[in-house]
Amino acid sequence: MDDQIVHDRVAVPFSGPGAGTAPLSWGQKTLLQEMRNSDWTYNISGAHYLPEGLTVSDVADRLGRLMSKHPALRTRFGTDDDGKPCQVVHASGEIELEVMTFADHLDRQDAVDHGNKLWLKWMAIPLEQHTPWPLRMGVMQHRGKAVYMVLTLAHMVTDGVGALLLMTDLDLGELAGRPVDPDAVRLADLARLESTPRMQRVSERAMRHWENHLRSLPPLTFGGPGVPDYEAGQRCRNVRFQSRAAYLAVVEIARRTRTDTGRVLLAVIAIAIARTTGVNPLTLHLAAGNRYRPGLADVIGSVVQNAVLTLDLDGTVDDVIAQARRTTTSALMHAYYDPDQLEELTARLDAERGYPARITCRVNDRRFSTRTRADAVESAPAATEDEIRATLPETYLKWNKFVYRWTDQLFVNIEDHPDTVYLQMVTDIDAFPAEQVEAMLHAVEEVAIEAAFHSDVPTGARPRPAVTAAAPR
Repeated sequence: MDDQIVHDRVAVPFSGPGAGTAPLSWGQKTLLQEMRNSDWTYNISGAHYLPEGLTVSDVADRLGRLMSKHPALRTRFGTDDDGKPCQVVHASGEIELEVMTFADHLDRQDAVDHGNKLWLKWMAIPLEQHTPWPLRMGVMQHRGKAVYMVLTLAHMVTDGVGALLLMTDLDLGELAGRPVDPDAVRLADLARLESTPRMQRVSERAMRHWENHLRSLPPLTFGGPGVPDYEAGQRCRNVRFQSRAAYLAVVEIARRTRTDTGRVLLAVIAIAIARTTGVNPLTLHLAAGNRYRPGLADVIGSVVQNAVLTLDLDGTVDDVIAQARRTTTSALMHAYYDPDQLEELTARLDAERGYPARITCRVNDRRFSTRTRADAVESAPAATEDEIRATLPETYLKWNKFVYRWTDQLFVNIEDHPDTVYLQMVTDIDAFPAEQVEAMLHAVEEVAIEAAFHSDVPTGARPRPAVTAAAPR
């Protein structure tokens, strides 16, 4: 079908406030470290239906207004006079809107299908290969109308919530119509603020929390090779797991324990890890959005950083849920910090221990729209144990191809899918054979169902089994 698509570019000028140079923000420093370690773009990408009647010219006008309004989108990255990474906000410039015009005899759905393939492709391509700006936009034109749009953003200038806030200016996305604070701090100004002595003291308090968790770490959370010496596309494998039964059980646990589903899922996932690996206690990273902090709710920027917490996985499932409730609160309170200070702390502790140590287990609850619904357990219809078990045949597990180089041995994403527990797990196959990974995922379901209606279910944490690493199926 490519020969029936005409590709064109429309130059879109823009100008706006906020020009100047600033250091990197704490969130940007965190991302830059991870991008260097993982060889991944970290692009945020998606495709969206456009309102009826829009033309390419209308979309170009919206793009120009978007670029003019938000200094983060006019940002480029470089180094300052001291050779340190910095961000430079430009007052004006020009960006290209990529236009794909489909032959009139093609169906409108062909344009939509093409856009859905395109956003996945763009997600994996470094933006700098196609544009000097941290945004790339394409529009599918069918019979003179703009029908579908692909938008890809650099994670260095925004996170997932920030991307949704940007889309409100395009009248698109889940937050369309939501008022956005027009006086929200700009990203470059946030970076300048984080360089002040007052904010450095905030970081120092966070470091005292981190030191308590890092001091007694083993070299790697799950043992195995001491360095991530593999190439992109080798050793790391992605697996998807979807369970309606686990979702219903988690909702019932949340109802019974008066706990939100995020804490329940964290506890259940940690217990499943302990059951299958024997690692107990478990110290892990938890992705923290930080938008609950004063002044950060509507910032257009990336404010996501790692929190750190340790869970003792002895006792009952309810014990771990209660512990997760307490430790998560403390972890999130100390998840806003200068990554340079964390690097200094880590180096000092490595020297004191006599060996380097890293946390190589991370959980990221990426639910946005579905989390509120899952947490509304008071109004949710109750399920019986028989009804939950009746959905077990729907459980789905699929191995995907090897993925980019990764520095976590185990990375669990809780995805934003309604009425199901949908997990994307990236694992290092030198640490986990396929059978163990599958057992871990099914244990999430098993633990949740066991504890849905009973408060005295033991965690089942046990010594680490002797396993031989093998490539996943």
